[in-house]
Amino acid sequence: MRSYRLHDGRRVWCTSPAEAGLLWREMTAADGYYRQAAARLRPGDTVLDVGANIGLASLAFAGAQPAARITAVEPVPALFDCLERNLADQVPGARALRVAVGAAPGRASMVYYPGAPANSSLYADREADDRLSRTFLRNSGIDEESAEVIVGDLHANGETIDVEVTTVSEVLRGSGLTEVTLLKIDVERAERDVLAGIEPGDWPRIGSIVAEVDDGAPGGLEAFCKQLHAQGFTTRVRQDESLRGTDIHEVDAVREV
Repeated sequence: MRSYRLHDGRRVWCTSPAEAGLLWREMTAADGYYRQAAARLRPGDTVLDVGANIGLASLAFAGAQPAARITAVEPVPALFDCLERNLADQVPGARALRVAVGAAPGRASMVYYPGAPANSSLYADREADDRLSRTFLRNSGIDEESAEVIVGDLHANGETIDVEVTTVSEVLRGSGLTEVTLLKIDVERAERDVLAGIEPGDWPRIGSIVAEVDDGAPGGLEAFCKQLHAQGFTTRVRQDESLRGTDIHEVDAVREV
């Protein structure tokens, strides 16, 4: 566990300072959907942060609305330790759960990348992860030779870990939540699993969703958005310039009124 200073001066605990900086810029980008979703929060609103990593999205949501009630979910032990400490330090009252979220409760194998924690996944694909990182680095101005050197180490030492899996509906029941104002999903190709774990009677409890969606995952972006449309949401899709040429998109979904 290491300390990293955010650009606003706060210190957070992380496993990768370089990645923490990138994630914080993603959470706070002016045109990004995470920041826009955070701006919609009102006092007493409830946030469920699925795939919380070290908790930077939760910190951003709490920064925008200190009176929001936040539950953050992360299955990787090393990341969860950072998440729990960051919430304790900066978001008192927030709850952290060490569990993955999927289509059904149970156990699953997950690949954790110590060199690229945010790419850890129940559906890890080293070739695809290398390709994504290579494109991101090129878009960020890194020359080809340097990008190859960096990517060569990022996903080289993936560790397979056993994790508990729950569902959104199980989290609602276990946490006593009657509604979720904002559901955030960032689960590296498992986005459709998260939606599959929402029972029919729980969909009306969810007011909005902000998600990172991999168009290369089964079903892809179109199927993800169609499922939300069927549940009464309108959607917007964007792709950050740093991810141009990849399958990664942001989706912002708000329930129609």
